[in-house]
Amino acid sequence: AEKDPKLEPRANGRRDDRAEKPRFMFNIADGGFTELHTLWQNEERAAISSGKLNEIWHRRHDYWLLAGIVLHGYARWTDIQNDGAFGVINEPFKGEASKGNFLEMKNKFLARRFKEVEQALVIEEQLRRAAYLNMTQDPSHPAMALNTRFAEVECLAESHQHLSKESLAGNKPANAVLHK
Repeated sequence: AEKDPKLEPRANGRRDDRAEKPRFMFNIADGGFTELHTLWQNEERAAISSGKLNEIWHRRHDYWLLAGIVLHGYARWTDIQNDGAFGVINEPFKGEASKGNFLEMKNKFLARRFKEVEQALVIEEQLRRAAYLNMTQDPSHPAMALNTRFAEVECLAESHQHLSKESLAGNKPANAVLHK
């Protein structure tokens, strides 16, 4: 078995108690009602695989964006960007700095991204309140029937999308089914 070098005695006879740097953790428990976790997963995968953790927007940037809003105020994008403590949110845009509409593009992105995070935070708070009040779903409620119908329509739309892709790829049986 291999030994952990952090636990091995050093030359002075003392153990090296330095722990690994903890992994950054920031989460919003939105119950899967928004696309935020899918975005985070895809962005983090791209950032890690490319080695560009600061250059590709992901969960860490959302954290600093929220921290900037807490400190500087709602929609104070310029103040947040100019504060050196929040410099990490400027990193993904460095390659675009030469474009004429750079600041407008950057501010629109920040506003859009904040809206996504804000929506997830609102849902998280609603779920927290529902849990606190011990609220549960009534399976006989008409909204649950609507939810089932929506799931059926979503499944149908995904199937149609798959058939369309297959048809475009030259799959003759898919083309025949699509045109019936």
